[in-house]
Amino acid sequence: MQNKTTVTQIFPHDYLATVGHPTRRGDSLTLLSLFQEVTGWSPAMWGPSIVGFGAYYYRYKTGHDGTFLATGFAPRASNLSIYIMPGYQNYSHILQNLGKHKLGKSCLYINKLADVDLDVLKTLIRTGVEDLNKIWTVYPSLADLDKQRDL
Repeated sequence: MQNKTTVTQIFPHDYLATVGHPTRRGDSLTLLSLFQEVTGWSPAMWGPSIVGFGAYYYRYKTGHDGTFLATGFAPRASNLSIYIMPGYQNYSHILQNLGKHKLGKSCLYINKLADVDLDVLKTLIRTGVEDLNKIWTVYPSLADLDKQRDL
């Protein structure tokens, strides 16, 4: 079964320019810079609305496999969804200092960046990528992952 969320040819800056709410658009541009700073990677659009950084290949014991973004974010109508992989790690020691947020399985929901400490968010992103890389090898981009798989 193919993942529904795959890399598209949309440029992240072009997509973020379409975000209607001015605060959400400004926060998204800040997140774009913050993720680039933390990861050192260029962004790519995953599906129509997720700005992703890095990629990894996974294969579960069930045989299900695929590729997915290593980390990223999506500006949604009601909040900013921040994808911190892997979602089953306990980051409470970092999150207790983040500020106002809600948690999903592998998402962090923030209403606006003014509600959180950006240095703590950087630590969370970095830790999430490092932890993911301990489980599945993380590459700077899907193209880098594909090159490695072709070797």
